[in-house]
Amino acid sequence: MRLLIHTLIVLWLTLLPTLTLGHPHILRVADDTVIGFEDLLNDVEGKRVLFFGEYHNHLGHHNAQLELIRGLHDKGIKVAVGLEMFRRSNQYALDRWVDGQVTEEEFIPIFRANWKMWQGYSEIFRYARDEKIRMIGLNIPREITGQVARSGVESLKGKNLEVLGGVSCEVNEQYQEYIRKAMGNHAENGTSFKNFCEAQMVWDISMARNLSDFLAKNPDTTVVVLAGAVHAWKHGIPTQLRQFTNAPAQVILPEMFGRVDRTTENAAATDYVWLHFGPSGWQVTP
Repeated sequence: MRLLIHTLIVLWLTLLPTLTLGHPHILRVADDTVIGFEDLLNDVEGKRVLFFGEYHNHLGHHNAQLELIRGLHDKGIKVAVGLEMFRRSNQYALDRWVDGQVTEEEFIPIFRANWKMWQGYSEIFRYARDEKIRMIGLNIPREITGQVARSGVESLKGKNLEVLGGVSCEVNEQYQEYIRKAMGNHAENGTSFKNFCEAQMVWDISMARNLSDFLAKNPDTTVVVLAGAVHAWKHGIPTQLRQFTNAPAQVILPEMFGRVDRTTENAAATDYVWLHFGPSGWQVTP
């Protein structure tokens, strides 16, 4: 009997991140109301940008992101997918993927040169290719953020400085406190932490600038941005995007217990919380 119980628990934990969405429940932060998926689609219609945060290695988060992309597309909304996972300089590879000019076997090494964990993102990429949904590389070379993390934003010169698009990178105490919270309050103080915060902000500013460029050229398109929660939160890319455009945007974050969940004050972080599991959850539990 103990062996059977142990086997069932292991099986449940193994399947949890991959379970289907079933009937998702989303907390709308503005009025603290739990709504259904169709309500969410109606709420966000007309928005130019939807930031959907993630834990990169959480397949459940990617399932939810795909559900949003599919839901918008099925409603006849022209949608594109913005990716933290791809550098802007590799946009040609994304275009070839969506156009069907490269096989999956040929594309995977390109993906891995930009990011990792292809298996987690593969269904999103396949759906975009099948439905001819544009995918946009938003990221910048790792060398730039790495340099800022080591030596601060003042070390950027020449072309490396151009990624900021003329926007200043001012890390105040409020932003540092936000980063501490995003990291679970495990961060240390001092110059190295300030440099780390500046690297995060440079990352956000540059991705916001790249996103703004796409929005300006594609005024009829809604972009679903897939990015780590630390970038998708209101304090991240959304705040920086407002320095480049007034395009209406909203934030959706998955429930992350102790950081953003149904019991915490979320208005400063997100517009919607995609609930995880339990009585009001989106995962289908046994």
